[in-house]
Amino acid sequence: MTPIFNYLQSGETPDNPREALKIVNEAAKYTLLGQHLYRRGFSFPLLRCLEDEELAYVIKEVHEGVCGTHNGGRALASKIARDGYYWSTLRRDCLEYVKKYNKCQKFAEGHKAPPECLHPITSPWPFFKWGVDILGPFPPAPGQVKFYIVVVDYFTKWIEAEPVVSITTERIKRFYWKKIICRFCIPAVIVSDNGTQFASKGTVEFCKELKIKQQFTSIEHPQSNGQAEAANKVILRGLRRRLKEAKGRWAEELPQVLWSYHTTLHSTTNETPFCLTFSTEAMIPVEIGEPSPMTALFEPSGNEEELRTNLDLLQEAKEIVHVKEYAMKTRATRRYNRKVVPRNFKIGDLVLKMITLAANKNKLTPYWEGPFRVIDEVGQGA
Repeated sequence: MTPIFNYLQSGETPDNPREALKIVNEAAKYTLLGQHLYRRGFSFPLLRCLEDEELAYVIKEVHEGVCGTHNGGRALASKIARDGYYWSTLRRDCLEYVKKYNKCQKFAEGHKAPPECLHPITSPWPFFKWGVDILGPFPPAPGQVKFYIVVVDYFTKWIEAEPVVSITTERIKRFYWKKIICRFCIPAVIVSDNGTQFASKGTVEFCKELKIKQQFTSIEHPQSNGQAEAANKVILRGLRRRLKEAKGRWAEELPQVLWSYHTTLHSTTNETPFCLTFSTEAMIPVEIGEPSPMTALFEPSGNEEELRTNLDLLQEAKEIVHVKEYAMKTRATRRYNRKVVPRNFKIGDLVLKMITLAANKNKLTPYWEGPFRVIDEVGQGA
């Protein structure tokens, strides 16, 4: 502002003709009243121009003074202008001040857009990769069971679940052995959260002996095991619709819920989990009361030949399912990635962490805690 002040006061201009012309044109927007420079404004007739030593006080007082409301950067700049003050970098200085103000950072709601691109998870063949999760607690049912252990195959979408009294390492090991290994095969990968029952020494050694690779999801990020979360929703939705008021019967209704799911077309594969698992469609109760073409036109003599033909075509059918799933996940990834606003951190950066524990939160607590220093970059947003 000093060159404009000097020009209006004494007619002094820079030696550079281009700079001098710029000052003359710009000075038309300003006027002198006494020893103070004012800019002609739109929100206020005259805005007093401030020097560096004055603007720091004005920003601080308007933002957090007696009448301060801790506004955002743009709102803060607008309030200062409406109060009759101006300088050439008003908006930028307000934005930078709010960004660095500790209390405003901790109470900011945060960006809603995803910070990292979507990384879809696929399985190359049936029963290669399973996702496991714990569902509950539920109201105590007969036998005092309160939880479900739920696993889902990433390829066929087949779900296995079992009601249990408590979640222990031994219970998890028995479930793996009975529901996955003895029924299907030894999986290559099991995805789970970081619960003690999954990450305990006993479970780790059990998986290591059978050459099963354990993959653990990021802390407080269940989307990393989205297939298991989707299986939980399937079970909960089915139970809610069946139980009505008899909430204690949830353990008894599980087989019917899973049977309904296993014999319904899955939106991703366009096949039923039963068909992908057993290479044939299941006969459901309605086909007994009202014969379907499969039951009405059944010929024992040609059935064996048709089954062998189906087995010959099985590999091609599974490859088609794999391609369909890959194509659908690719489209979903493309849609998701359009909304991504990358936020990258480097080792040594000071960051705030969102408060996630309910015990540490109430209506008046900050959304964020810290600062913390980044000590390692794992990759893929972690």
